[in-house]
Amino acid sequence: MITTCKPTQADREKALEKVQNDTGSTFIHPYDNFNVICGQGTASLELTRDVSNLNAVIAPVGGGGLFSGTLTYTKEFDPKIEVYGAEPMNADDAFRSLRDDTLYPSINPNTIADGLRTSLSPLTFSIIKRYADGILTVSEESIVEAMRLVWERMKIIIEPSSAVPLAVVMENPEKFKGMRVGIIISGGNVDLESLPF
Repeated sequence: MITTCKPTQADREKALEKVQNDTGSTFIHPYDNFNVICGQGTASLELTRDVSNLNAVIAPVGGGGLFSGTLTYTKEFDPKIEVYGAEPMNADDAFRSLRDDTLYPSINPNTIADGLRTSLSPLTFSIIKRYADGILTVSEESIVEAMRLVWERMKIIIEPSSAVPLAVVMENPEKFKGMRVGIIISGGNVDLESLPF
């Protein structure tokens, strides 16, 4: 069964409650769940198995589950590897939360990277505060440019949210110059009718 709703936290929660009431289903949170975070950390496990001598790993940040899993695994594997979150400037609640040491909600995010419009949870925020080397933000234009580059040059369909970590590297060439950087590409959900290029 697929249930659709408006892309806001309030509408998602309302739709979830209705589905649970109608079907008796059990809710497993997509990122505020330690077991889910551990599963998402396997992306970094696979990355470090395939690529040696990484200096940095960059993962997208929305609710923080994938980033928390990436942090937890990578810092345990090799604490010297720098791990950064990548977030759109127009949905920068995680960046501001880490900077100010205060958990801010995502309010009216206006980004093409729709998978990153969610807020951190208390669990993911605690992991990010403990392990992250930073969160870097990027412009909408850079997200589109990175997405297009991967589509055209690598022939891989990625969604805008997946392009954000590459956009971070493209916007910060001096920061990552000479480094071996692993980028977590997290999905390919794209509405082909509304491509930005």
